[in-house]
Amino acid sequence: MTIIHPLFVVVLLLFCISSAKGMPRSLICNQCMYFVAHSVQMVEVLSVTVHCTVASRFAHTVMTSSALNKANSSQEIFFEVDLPKTAFITNFSMEIEGQIYVGVVNEKEQAKKQYEKAVSSGRTAGLVKASGRKMEKFSVSVNIAAESNVTFILTYEELLRRKFGKYEILTRINPKQLVENFQIVADIYEPQGIAFVDAHATFLSNELLPLVEKTVTDNKAHIFFSPTLDQQRKCPECDGSLINGDFIIKYDVKRASSLGDIQIVNGYFVHFFAPPDLPRIRKNVMFVNDRSWSMSGTRMVQSRLAMESILSDVHPEDYFGIILFNDRIEPWKESLTKATEENVDEAIKFVWQLSPKGGTNINDAVIKAIHMLQDDRRNKKLPERSVDMIILLTDGMPNTGERNLQRIQQNVCKAIGGNMTLFCLGFGDYVDYSFLDVMAKQNNGVARRIYEASDATLQLQGFYDEVASPLLSAVDLRYPDNAVDSLTPHHFSQLFNGSEIVVAGRLSENDMDNFLVEVFANGVALLAFCSTYVTDWDVIYPEKDYIFGDFTERLWAYLTIQQLLETSKSGPAEKKSNATAKALEMSLKYSFVTPLTSMVVTKPETEDGPSGPLIADKLTEGRTAGEAGRRTQLSLDGDPHFMIELPEREDALCFNINDSPGTIFNLVKDPSIGLLVNGQTIGDKMVAPDGKVNTYFGRLGVVHHSLGVRLEVTTEYITLSQDGQKVNVKVTLRDSVKFVILLHKVWKMHPYHQDYLGFYTLDSHLLSPSVHGLLGQFYHGIEFEVGDQRPGEVPEKPDATMYVKGHQLNVTRGWQRDFRKDLKRGKNVPCWFIHSNGTGLIDGSAEDYIVSGLFKTV
Repeated sequence: MTIIHPLFVVVLLLFCISSAKGMPRSLICNQCMYFVAHSVQMVEVLSVTVHCTVASRFAHTVMTSSALNKANSSQEIFFEVDLPKTAFITNFSMEIEGQIYVGVVNEKEQAKKQYEKAVSSGRTAGLVKASGRKMEKFSVSVNIAAESNVTFILTYEELLRRKFGKYEILTRINPKQLVENFQIVADIYEPQGIAFVDAHATFLSNELLPLVEKTVTDNKAHIFFSPTLDQQRKCPECDGSLINGDFIIKYDVKRASSLGDIQIVNGYFVHFFAPPDLPRIRKNVMFVNDRSWSMSGTRMVQSRLAMESILSDVHPEDYFGIILFNDRIEPWKESLTKATEENVDEAIKFVWQLSPKGGTNINDAVIKAIHMLQDDRRNKKLPERSVDMIILLTDGMPNTGERNLQRIQQNVCKAIGGNMTLFCLGFGDYVDYSFLDVMAKQNNGVARRIYEASDATLQLQGFYDEVASPLLSAVDLRYPDNAVDSLTPHHFSQLFNGSEIVVAGRLSENDMDNFLVEVFANGVALLAFCSTYVTDWDVIYPEKDYIFGDFTERLWAYLTIQQLLETSKSGPAEKKSNATAKALEMSLKYSFVTPLTSMVVTKPETEDGPSGPLIADKLTEGRTAGEAGRRTQLSLDGDPHFMIELPEREDALCFNINDSPGTIFNLVKDPSIGLLVNGQTIGDKMVAPDGKVNTYFGRLGVVHHSLGVRLEVTTEYITLSQDGQKVNVKVTLRDSVKFVILLHKVWKMHPYHQDYLGFYTLDSHLLSPSVHGLLGQFYHGIEFEVGDQRPGEVPEKPDATMYVKGHQLNVTRGWQRDFRKDLKRGKNVPCWFIHSNGTGLIDGSAEDYIVSGLFKTV
């Protein structure tokens, strides 16, 4: 048991509990390639290699790293890799003392029992975590014997998407020590021909940039970066490595044909369509911006700055309109207007004059935008050959008007009727991104998360730039019915400048004399039409010695799985189950780690016995959001004050629970991992002269059912037992559910007060989605909005209206103290106080959480 004695007792409670016999000290090897050690002399990184092979935009990346344990005892080594969110892991293996351990891709449900067993045993079961905006982190650890080495190999694949006229290969790298054999290699093959290649690294100065070797021929490019030990040093006499950041390769291909490029390999074809020199077509865009209370402060300033920049860039021939919404819908004008300089200036002034307040009515705001576009189109106020689009920006959940998310999606989809495109921008980490993502895809658009940071204005501007210049609409690519089956999506609402359409399919005939391709689309002219016959098989068949095997088939599978996953989320109800089943079947066949599959990694046995399997999952955007931002922090302390700190919103909620001394409440209950935390209240020694009865938590019970562990903490003692027997334990402070319990010592001679406990959480993201309890229900965040501030009973504590969980509550601004950093005085944390035992904020009532015993669930 780890106990720290400052002015109060601090107990770190973790559920990675093992026997008290000696455990190896942990050393960390991070890769992406990272290798980090608490003592560099104890672990030597022998090699770090990144090899990326690109064949016709399909990238196959292999990351390999070897390390030697130089200690005279076994060590646990971590391997970490940052990979793009758009990539699918396809293989992972470890080689230890000639024995190879290979990860196996299984159905997620099939791996679930192994996952839960690993979590309940205190082991880190989730190998993939969010890592910034574009990346996710794969990590695994293994115990390595003295003077032994280990080699890790991770493989992933992705289709490179063209954006702003270029493709990008991003490798994040940080060895954290000098590496004798360090290489980054990229081989690119593009049958169309390579227009340009640029390679640079964020950690390289102009003087060191020549270390990146680049060889480019007509259709091939080779990039090689392998600095010596001295070239890796931060300074001539130091051992620190300057290699820490992103290695970025950007390139584009030559485009001579208006039809694009078609390649056929081993019975599969891929068609890249991005015709050159097309004129842009005019657009009519409705900006629908959230101005509810939650957009106050920095968010509102950033959205205004972004709108000013975007409006200034709207093409003079385009038409635009603006709707600002909270619980009311406020259009700038009742009709769209041409983007003349005068109109743009007026619109910018309108955007800057308004302030945030009220709730969030997404349904009526979007429907209003649809009706404005439809009315103007019907009344011939808009150019005939133009495209209609809506860009929605919101940071919250709908809490006024229609609140049912599925009904909002249905209403919007029915109103649009396939005649315009909806783009959804979700501001911050607490927006329901899945809701926006489905709604956008149902209406031929995409969703994008706008991260709440200093560059949020640039993110908003960047998204608009992507869709600012449509070149074609209603793009339909057609292939011979008798020669092709299993096509990926081949009808697209728009083609934007700098982007590319990709279609892949399986050929039902391999010995065709010709292959007819037709493209129909609306452009500046009423109809754009192209056709071609592909006959020169020797030209279109790539050189076998330069590509990786069956890349066209894997590219087709990658696109098909993505399409099926989208259908399973946003498609018609009758197609969802079939799409899910087919996506799972293909994920398993091609060994892709997708949202439906998991990679099970079996670790070698150690001296302490067998190590359970570890699980690598594919994160979805909704899941990564919470991990990308700062965690929700929950605590209870004092009389008893419950506090929910939301760092991403720079705000907090708090409430009290008033009940008789001796009442036992369930605080945290997570049946998925077998965790239970209950707390019992105590009262003052006697009633104070003012008649107020104060209660506090004086006894806490923690149960880990899977381990058979019970922990009781009171103001006087700590007892831990396993399977009914008192035991000695060792507590490991890594990758575990962690709680901090504070003992507040009160002067023994105080006439009323007595010692009591405070309870704080750390690493709450390791709890499962099924966690609940008075505190547990808030571990994964909560959506709320506050508006209508007004004077309260105390001048410095204003009242306001809060919209949360479908309720409209009267709340009061106040503060509670957090004692984690200042154990004597505590730190005042401003929060919105919810009255009446948290009624309207907590699920049900406080009485629903009363249990019959300290280790009971009912």
